[in-house]
Amino acid sequence: MFDHLSFGVSSLERSLAFYDAVLAPLGVKRLFNLPDIAAYSAGTYPMFWIGNRREFTHEVSKGFHLAFAADNRPAVDAFYQQAIALGAKDDGKPGLRSHYHPNYYAAFVIDPDGYRIEAVCHQPA
Repeated sequence: MFDHLSFGVSSLERSLAFYDAVLAPLGVKRLFNLPDIAAYSAGTYPMFWIGNRREFTHEVSKGFHLAFAADNRPAVDAFYQQAIALGAKDDGKPGLRSHYHPNYYAAFVIDPDGYRIEAVCHQPA
């Protein structure tokens, strides 16, 4: 349904280090970057972009939430551990969220710019 997603960050250098580390356990890597923006993907098509905030004109939405797919539960755990180690705020430790469905295993963090991000695995243990 979506082609790609992008949002502005206050420090591109800091956010590149953060997202390079937390997305690696999910199989997502930086494809390339230009002077003020960078693109990530689990494949070859850039789907997740971050750029210097000055390139964007809208403020962060209080209701914004971005969930990255994880292939397995250890990847969710690694995402969370990397994020916390890099200064993200805990917004929900790794675990089952059975109110969504019996195998919904996720972790939630708040990135350095205040975005609420999640890694989720829908597979059984």
